[in-house]
Amino acid sequence: MKLTVIGGGSSYTPELLDGLFSRLEQIPVSEVWMMDRDERRLGINAAFARRMAEKNGNPFTVHATTDMRAAVKDAKYVITQIRVGQMQARINDEKLGLKYGIVGQETTGVGGFACALRTIPRILEVAHAMEELAPQGFLLNFTNPAGINTEAVIKHSKIRTVGLCNVPIGIIMDVLKHTGGEVSDLELDYVGLNHLAWVRKFVFQGNDITQTVIEKFIENAAEEWEVEATRENMITAIRRLNMIVNPYLQYYYSTDTVLDTLKTKECTRGEEVVKVEESLFEKYQDVELKEKPEELSKRGGAHYSTAAFHLVDAIENNRGNRQIVCCRNNGAVPTFDDDVAVEIPAIIGDNGAAGIPQARPELPIRGLMQLVKAYESLTVEAAVKGDRTAAFNAMLLHPLMPDANGCKALLEELLEINRPHLQGTFF
Repeated sequence: MKLTVIGGGSSYTPELLDGLFSRLEQIPVSEVWMMDRDERRLGINAAFARRMAEKNGNPFTVHATTDMRAAVKDAKYVITQIRVGQMQARINDEKLGLKYGIVGQETTGVGGFACALRTIPRILEVAHAMEELAPQGFLLNFTNPAGINTEAVIKHSKIRTVGLCNVPIGIIMDVLKHTGGEVSDLELDYVGLNHLAWVRKFVFQGNDITQTVIEKFIENAAEEWEVEATRENMITAIRRLNMIVNPYLQYYYSTDTVLDTLKTKECTRGEEVVKVEESLFEKYQDVELKEKPEELSKRGGAHYSTAAFHLVDAIENNRGNRQIVCCRNNGAVPTFDDDVAVEIPAIIGDNGAAGIPQARPELPIRGLMQLVKAYESLTVEAAVKGDRTAAFNAMLLHPLMPDANGCKALLEELLEINRPHLQGTFF
């Protein structure tokens, strides 16, 4: 069986492959193909992957290529983890946001918007290549912004796709540290969009443990939100909603404190990641290194491989188990269109993910969900068509964007900065 990683030059790739070795009985991969346009990073990762495979008895062959079509041909699973424009594009987004006095985070607000415009055409290139060369395959998307990219594939491709994020599995693993037990013992009433979601209930082995989890989460809130002012806002939101919130909701529930913090930092998160990755790739080149280094944890992405191969295992073996993923709504969340991407519990089997019908989101969360979902759908339209009007309308909707004239100016500057990555669209 062939498994392909598009974006194989990512610093995350060793983390991803590390999780595969312990699951090969359930996921009989014989070929791993790594594709990337950055030949240097791809070469380093491929050599490291071969050493990791050798240490584990060479259960599969490792192939490296810059040819996307060769990489996806006959693949059963294609995992996308690409960054169009590499880290410099992210840094540009972050600094552009700060220039306009707004949050410039990678997946939220102007950062997520710019990233989506760059990325959606590339993700659809992969999906369309799969339609021709691997029509029975599954496209598993980790690429940010994951929900928007997943929606683009749902709306503009026939290929089966599931979007993944490590936040839901991270919440589950944090709870299990206190309760013990297995992932299958814990059920979350989780509803929302990627990086905009809420957990309304936790049920462990049939017992409602929601209030216990909320109190434990609040007790350990400093681990998630170091800045006191931000942490206090988030604790207030959790208590008043009586729900656990996705950590990315800090950008909505504590906008001013987060922005103040970003303004005082010496460098952006993207610039911090550049330094981390320089150190990681130096280690990856060590010919004696045959397992992922501890420093990889500083890059983020905890439980990344767990989420990926828990999903692959369920599809490959038709488990019919419950996982939280980004998938086609198809009526699962009332008041939302069928063809949009939502992040909810789904039943995973050999045809992919089928969202489990959810209780109607309560008004305090539904309003923000509807607003951001409308923005996401307009962003998909803008990226696919190269449509300035759809792009402006998307920005105007988003609560973290500037006023109308600010959106107009910001859009013009954003498009110009990203001109090399937009392939003539919008111009």
